[in-house]
Amino acid sequence: MAQKIYKLFLIKGFTEAWYQLSKEEQTAAMVKVNAALEKVGGQRLALCDSRWASEQWPAFGVEVFPDIEAEQKHIQLLSEFDWFRYLEAMTVLGTEWQPV
Repeated sequence: MAQKIYKLFLIKGFTEAWYQLSKEEQTAAMVKVNAALEKVGGQRLALCDSRWASEQWPAFGVEVFPDIEAEQKHIQLLSEFDWFRYLEAMTVLGTEWQPV
C-alpha cells in the first residue's frame, strides 16, 4: 500500500538568477511550479512567511504527495525548467507518524 509523503521545505532565499528574471518570467515560473505539483497529485498544505521569526529561513511550506514516486516525479518536473537555480532551500521528507 502506497504511503503519503510529506515534504517540509525551508526557503533560505531566492538567488540572483531569480532577480534577473522579469516579473512576468517570475510569475510564469511560479505557474510552472504549481502545475508540476498538480500534475503529480500533490497538494500544498501551507506556504508560510516566517521572516518575522527567522532570519535564516524567511519562508517555509508543507506539501503532501500520494507516494514517493509522485514526489520524485515532482522534482523531475521542477528540474526540467531549472527551478532549483532560483532558490536556496532545505527539504525534509517524511511519512505520517502514529505514536502508540
